[in-house]
Amino acid sequence: MAASKSSAIASDPIDALLAAHGLRRTAAARWVLGWLLAHPEVSYTHAQLQAALVSDDHGALDRVTLYRLIDRLTQVGLLLCRVDTQRLRRYQAMPSSVHAIPHFECQSCHRDSPLAGALQSSANDLETAARSALDALKALGYQGMHMDLSVRGVCAECASGVPAAQQESH
Repeated sequence: MAASKSSAIASDPIDALLAAHGLRRTAAARWVLGWLLAHPEVSYTHAQLQAALVSDDHGALDRVTLYRLIDRLTQVGLLLCRVDTQRLRRYQAMPSSVHAIPHFECQSCHRDSPLAGALQSSANDLETAARSALDALKALGYQGMHMDLSVRGVCAECASGVPAAQQESH
């Protein structure tokens, strides 16, 4: 019985991640982590994540259950939590191979845009710098760290005064 249970965990990567981080493998935990891993380029507020999950046709999680679940996933390092300029918490999947997730937040429209593609030519340098900084802190005894590279300013659409939808049609 134990062998079949461990092989079932090994065959499901979501279950394996939850088990490896000491979390219960509930349907809600699998659903939320699976959703965020399937959308790694997007950071969600609590309300946005709840709305996205409702539109996924799995039913709905109540607000408190979702909050507690994303809090646990963040505590064990499976999610990255950032606070934006409006002081809203944003959550996104934290791939285990990534030590820094660069992103740009527009201070006008508050759209959050990943910069991984834009910084592709510098990605190795960024990853090396992040790993070096985290290793230095770990040597000093710090634990459970992740790095958040945030760039804030005004996006091209807001700077030009032309909404993105109108720019695409021209």
